[in-house]
Amino acid sequence: MKVFSKEQIYEGDKLTTELQKISSTDLMERAGIQIFNWIHMRMQGAQVPIHVFCGIGNNGGNGLVLARHLITHGYNVVTCIVNCSDKRSKDFLINYDRVKNVTKEWPKMLSCSSDFSNIQIDEKDIIVDAVFGIGLNRPPNDWVKELFIKFKASKAFTLAIDIPSGLYTDTPVEDENAVVYANYTLSFQSPKLVFFMPETAKYTEQWEVLDIGIDRDYLIKTETRVELVGKLEALPLYKPREKFAHKGDFGHVLILGGSYGKIGAVNLASSAALSSGAGLVTAYIPKCGYHSMQAALPEIMVISDENETTISNINFNIKPTVIGVGVGLGTNEQTLKTFETFLKTNKTPLVIDADALNLLSSKKTLLKLVPKQSVLTPHLGELERLVGKWSNGFDKLNKVKAFSKKYDVLVLVKGAYSITVYNDKCYINTTGNPGMATAGCGDVLTGMISGLIAQHYAPLSATLFGTYLHGKAADIALEDYGYQSLIASHVIAAIGDAYIDLFKQPETPEVEQQNEEQAQ
Repeated sequence: MKVFSKEQIYEGDKLTTELQKISSTDLMERAGIQIFNWIHMRMQGAQVPIHVFCGIGNNGGNGLVLARHLITHGYNVVTCIVNCSDKRSKDFLINYDRVKNVTKEWPKMLSCSSDFSNIQIDEKDIIVDAVFGIGLNRPPNDWVKELFIKFKASKAFTLAIDIPSGLYTDTPVEDENAVVYANYTLSFQSPKLVFFMPETAKYTEQWEVLDIGIDRDYLIKTETRVELVGKLEALPLYKPREKFAHKGDFGHVLILGGSYGKIGAVNLASSAALSSGAGLVTAYIPKCGYHSMQAALPEIMVISDENETTISNINFNIKPTVIGVGVGLGTNEQTLKTFETFLKTNKTPLVIDADALNLLSSKKTLLKLVPKQSVLTPHLGELERLVGKWSNGFDKLNKVKAFSKKYDVLVLVKGAYSITVYNDKCYINTTGNPGMATAGCGDVLTGMISGLIAQHYAPLSATLFGTYLHGKAADIALEDYGYQSLIASHVIAAIGDAYIDLFKQPETPEVEQQNEEQAQ
């Protein structure tokens, strides 16, 4: 799914009115009806008080369309105009007149410009936030901020239209009290980048995209700098296997890492590489881990370094398709020298994680030796050491983009929404859960991406597909173990289920009911 910028959304609106020969007011009507349909389908006429707060721009106009349809369908509606300034949009004024014509009980249409003492909201009521839209470019007035604080204090269910008021689409928030905290956001045609950033995701608990009929060709052909990766995006990446295929067709992964006490990281990465489909996997580890690795994973081959506790001299006579390097590696001086020597001669694609990233950070001239199109998989601490400190999530992405372009590498920024960055493009993963905040999950991801590259997935495809499958496997395993008890080995065990899930059709309500009855 594409994530359109504010400017692209405006362009799409304008193009749609021209090509479909409709007015901007007609497009607003269409958007408002979609919101109404969403609410009506869930409430079915329930007489819960609905407070629709409308600004005086186009988002306020959307709110007025919604209020009018709620009123004509018999809902208990209180419409409040939030007079943020003296400038009202044309479409707002048109819909203001329309809603007045259908409002039989005039006291249920209120207006506020600093005093909102007459606004009474109960915890069991519903708030619809249509105050500001995506065009906001400055902090709200102090009295509007106080109104938003009143929303939050009421504890009423809050539904935001397009974007929670007070949020910008592409910059951080100055004052967190000057933003609406929404339980749910109905976003027109595309989610907003702020829904996925660490500092701003908290302003909407859930979101959903409403199709308001923006020109289909425009949506298909317009390139965006941000995309979401879910099941529909992951499925086309899958490479089916031929009947007469053999293990040599699916590549050879070398997992290079480990040190005394951290052989388990290589174990996890190697197992994940196999479970993701690699034909062969070899682990290159210190001598101390040889017997435990052979016993724990009989499916893999093991090469041991001459050093007992750390890797000191990388030397192997195999020809791997891809090398996953860094898990459990350690960062002592000898390992740094060995890693530098390895980089100077290596031409094999790399997936770089953990201590290999820390070694690159400690001697940044080594970054020039990293093969082009290599995949770097840092967590936030490792990322900061690579690109420097950032002031907010948007600054972080800009720094990562610059880093990616400078060294021609892919950077997978791990987090609640893991984001793959390549040049100016960002891909946001939609799978995964808080149970993955446990030791070894990153090692599993390194192995999975390495395993996919071994199977001749392009580095970008392997990173996107591997990250999706990694999160999906964790989501599946979560059903059996819960957040607290989920461990990295559970994720590996569910990789096969994540593959199978790609081809499962969504269940109809009738099938879901049958399954529930059978379970009972």
